[in-house]
Amino acid sequence: MLSLIVNPSSGGGRAGAALKDVCAALHKRGLEHHVELTRSLEHARELAASAQAAGETVVTLGGDGLIGAVAGALQGTDGVLGVLPGGRGNDLARVLGIPLDPVAACEVLWEGSVRSLDLGQVGEATFIGIASCGFDSEANRIANQTRFIRGNLVYTYAGIRALMSWRPASFTLRLDGQPRALTGYTVAIANSAAYGGGMFLAPDASLTDGLLDVVLIADQPRLQFLRHLPKVFKGEHVRLPAVTVVRAREVEVDADRKFIVYADGDPIAQLPIKVSVLAGAVRVLVPVADRAEALPVSA
Repeated sequence: MLSLIVNPSSGGGRAGAALKDVCAALHKRGLEHHVELTRSLEHARELAASAQAAGETVVTLGGDGLIGAVAGALQGTDGVLGVLPGGRGNDLARVLGIPLDPVAACEVLWEGSVRSLDLGQVGEATFIGIASCGFDSEANRIANQTRFIRGNLVYTYAGIRALMSWRPASFTLRLDGQPRALTGYTVAIANSAAYGGGMFLAPDASLTDGLLDVVLIADQPRLQFLRHLPKVFKGEHVRLPAVTVVRAREVEVDADRKFIVYADGDPIAQLPIKVSVLAGAVRVLVPVADRAEALPVSA
């Protein structure tokens, strides 16, 4: 039995609009299921915990924020998570090679294999993708408030808007206890490779290596930052002098102003924060190995 946890407003209503066709596809495959509509991420966690206790496979239809919350509820259990993309970014599906059409993605529930993936943790909250702050805090805030642009283009729009008023921030970090400082744009702590609807901010990040890729973007002129922004869609920005990537299991971050930290598209904490990796914490249905497009495997 599948417990289909749905955020109907995700992706500007994309998830809700796809629900009827998703249920038809599951029925066609003989996959018994029931639908649970979420009221909040906390409600989604409660639904997932109840489904796991009942021995059901939990399937999300929504965005990456919903996936991260539900994955946290399943961490450390024998529960299995299935992913049907219904958000704006759908970056976990993109990285795992799950079809971005939710009806097509139902095939993975039928014939996929189970893999143990890492999670990131900030306090009691968990995330599956990338937690970031600084310039990203402003861009995410704008994206979440924007209603007239649909789909992943909202993140590009929000980045350009945020750049107009951006001023450099001073960050202090500890990476596995080692101090580091940064003056610039962004500190991003990546469990997975992509965010923002296909931006491969941490192109070498692995969901299975028990490490976090920490991306540091140093100060540079705004026009230079804007000129290089398209490189992030192919992960080519990591070759730039202003970008540094280091790996750690535990990351502490603070700054000279109180940024909101966003992860998987949602606000998750406020600085200062401590982020740690939960290695192999959640079991997820992924495409069989010869169909997966981009799942880095280190073991």
